[in-house]
Amino acid sequence: MPLRARGWTVHPVGQGTYPPAVQDALSRSRSALRQFPDLIAARDAELVTIDAKTRLPSTHTDRYAISAATLNAGLQFTATHAPTPLYYVFGDMTALTPAEVLHYTGHALRHRSSAFHLVRTRQAHPFDEVFGPALASPA
Repeated sequence: MPLRARGWTVHPVGQGTYPPAVQDALSRSRSALRQFPDLIAARDAELVTIDAKTRLPSTHTDRYAISAATLNAGLQFTATHAPTPLYYVFGDMTALTPAEVLHYTGHALRHRSSAFHLVRTRQAHPFDEVFGPALASPA
């Protein structure tokens, strides 16, 4: 896992950790719990949360599509759990915070249904810039 290679201790949280019956019920609800981060990670005294967005079409277009529901839940999560940051990590190993997504889309491209915020991939931060470089392996 890329985070562990950078010295982070990682633990899964969110939907993927729930029993199938709970996952099924959540998938049919409009609860913000559907958008709960996938991982919590710590390195020394630093704590972060991560919502993996590996299925977004960033490898096919120059934009990420973040649903309005995901963004709203992410902003609420960030406000509730400050100062612990939430990062959306995309399939091309870049990252953005919910506040950055809102900033970059507040006056820019919106999906015609308004259900998605479209962010240009060049706006995202490289993984190493956010989480640090991979640690050298012992020889």
